[in-house]
Amino acid sequence: MSVVPAPSRIGALWQQRMQSMREYSIVRDGNAFEAGFSDSVIFSSEYDRARVFLDTLLDRYAGVTFDTVFRGREITNEGGTCFSLESRQEYSFLPLDSEQLRTRLLGDLTLVHGIGPAIQKRLNARGYHSIPDLLEHPCFRQQAKTVLSCITGGDSSSIMDLAGSRHSRSHPSVLGAATLHEPEDFVFLDIETLGLFSRPIILFGIGVIERGHLIVHQYLLRDIAEEQAALIATMDHVSGDRPALVTFNGKSFDFPYLMDRLAYYGLGYPATIPHFDVLHFSRRRWKGQFPSLRLAALEREILNVIREDDVPGQMVPEFYESYLRSGNSGPLVPIVEHNRQDVVSLARLFTYLLEVAHGGS
Repeated sequence: MSVVPAPSRIGALWQQRMQSMREYSIVRDGNAFEAGFSDSVIFSSEYDRARVFLDTLLDRYAGVTFDTVFRGREITNEGGTCFSLESRQEYSFLPLDSEQLRTRLLGDLTLVHGIGPAIQKRLNARGYHSIPDLLEHPCFRQQAKTVLSCITGGDSSSIMDLAGSRHSRSHPSVLGAATLHEPEDFVFLDIETLGLFSRPIILFGIGVIERGHLIVHQYLLRDIAEEQAALIATMDHVSGDRPALVTFNGKSFDFPYLMDRLAYYGLGYPATIPHFDVLHFSRRRWKGQFPSLRLAALEREILNVIREDDVPGQMVPEFYESYLRSGNSGPLVPIVEHNRQDVVSLARLFTYLLEVAHGGS
């Protein structure tokens, strides 16, 4: 990777810019109609609580050094330095049944181009019950051969592309492609940014499974100039033998945002890897069942996680700006915990969906 030197005083420059770049609206409590138009809204009571919380943090951590607040380590790479935090907890991952996926795929004739539900029904009536059966069909045998090769010899990306193109990106067979991976392959990603578009990422959260534990690595920017080093440290996690990325709305936000920041520094793009977006599978399973399908809502409903002293995601830039302006590390505390909990809940929700649908016997 080529490295671009960080401009001096970039932190001060961003402090000036951030004063006028709030990207959310404050709406009255209970105004569900107005809140429904965008994710970038916050209810007035939530906003007021967050402002009081911010003042409390500034008082509580006044005069307390950064190293006292955060017990981590400084890491250095070709992009410079950044601060690394690590936490771990016991984590169980039930065996997954990849044969269940193969059986479902082999019986799904609609994976063959030109076959829809109605044609599959007619083919079943004529004795064609699996894709191998179609190898004897005069019209579909060539297409069936291609599909069969993908099912029996393809990797998870190929199967995701196949099932997603013939069905949808939230189809159970797309999720089922994850059973072709070991738990150690999964990389759970969540980022905290200074805005919605083309602004620095201030905190990178990465979760990995190792020896029955979920380990969360967080790369925190003590100053905006540390973003390049944190980017490089983060992308190192997706360069293993068989990594598979797991995000929540990451196909629309986190991953494109990462690509934009890599391009900004001229770092190039990582190799294409399987990407499981848990939001898509959550919508398919729980749409209409809960009033909200945001991660924080699903963790309450499904995982029984209740957050206390949390910073609203929309207000992360303001809390970070308060840290930059004052040098007080207090406002960083809920940002780091918010990100850590997002990674943990992402991993648990993905595991829940996967084990319910494709868990082994």
